[in-house]
Amino acid sequence: MDSDFDFLIVGAGFSGLVLAERLSTQLGRSSLVVEKRDHIGGNAYDYIDQVGIRVHKYGPHYFRTNSDRVVKYLSRFTQWNPIEYEVRSFTEGQFWHFPVNLNTFEQFLGRPSTSVEFEGWLRKQQVDIKSPQNSEELIISQVGWELYRKFYEGYTLKHWKRHPRELAPSVCGRIPIRTNRDNRYLSESFQALPRDGYTTMFDRLLEAAGENVTVQLNTQFQNIRKNVSFRHLIYTGPIDAYFDHSLGELPYRSLRFELESFSPEQLAQRELEHGRPGFWQPFLQVNYPNDYEFTRIVEIKHATGQLSESSTIVREYPEDFGPGKEPYYPIPTPDSAELYRRYKRLTADEENVSFIGRMARYRYFNMDQVVAMALKEFDRLAERYGPA
Repeated sequence: MDSDFDFLIVGAGFSGLVLAERLSTQLGRSSLVVEKRDHIGGNAYDYIDQVGIRVHKYGPHYFRTNSDRVVKYLSRFTQWNPIEYEVRSFTEGQFWHFPVNLNTFEQFLGRPSTSVEFEGWLRKQQVDIKSPQNSEELIISQVGWELYRKFYEGYTLKHWKRHPRELAPSVCGRIPIRTNRDNRYLSESFQALPRDGYTTMFDRLLEAAGENVTVQLNTQFQNIRKNVSFRHLIYTGPIDAYFDHSLGELPYRSLRFELESFSPEQLAQRELEHGRPGFWQPFLQVNYPNDYEFTRIVEIKHATGQLSESSTIVREYPEDFGPGKEPYYPIPTPDSAELYRRYKRLTADEENVSFIGRMARYRYFNMDQVVAMALKEFDRLAERYGPA
């Protein structure tokens, strides 16, 4: 392998691969992409399982965006399967519409209603908090205590192992609350999955990048950085690990996934219960805020558009982060935010290094935000380095 590159890129997820492709095709620059896992794609990696279902290995990745630039860029490497992601919350023995909307309110009342009545009811329930300082305050200021306890408190406690009042308002605030009948889980204008999967999209991206990009899997950054020559480092890993945890470890939540596949005969039996042929559960995702140890069950076949007689579900169990666990979610508390700020100050002394992505910035970014971040970083690098 050549040991002289323009760029050393740590991580083969969205950030690293988008930058590798741009640097190659637009500037003719060479990159070595090192990845500790045995596959590309980061947490968006997907594959076909033993019954022929495309599975998201690291939990569901629902692509959505309002950015025309991001859609235009990724559409070079994939066609799309449009989907409006629909979710329910199972509690008190029934499936509730979620996010909270007029249909949820009608279930709550047990009769038809109107947006006007729902808005009036909400005004009576809302707790008057002018500037919510945490997730509990934000939600009770929007829907009051009853809906907060039904849908938000238990789910947040399971997922984060922190009470909502310990977490930033953005944690629960990511999910919309509506007074109309919009059942979409998300609000962005573009909602779709790559038609042939994320992994295929990444393969095509690398194919476009050509010989300027070398990918080395099963490789730790620390084990290779002194063995290659490069002009600029692009780091997408955990920022505290980059600095050898010199200021302490940033907290994360991890996940465990339990997959279960079903035959056509088993799905036929389930159809008798919920009336949706070919599926184990009637909706893409069902949240379990107050029952069971898992937080949700996802049946991604609802979104992939696959025509298969079988199906696979994934139960998602939140876990503590530790040795052998993947860091999925930065924990947004005042203490962790302050520790990140201290690490961020250290980056000012790092010459010719870009820190991008969820773990390098210690913030929960959606996939489109990561792509936009990478494209913006490319603009900056192109201005600095220019064509080869």
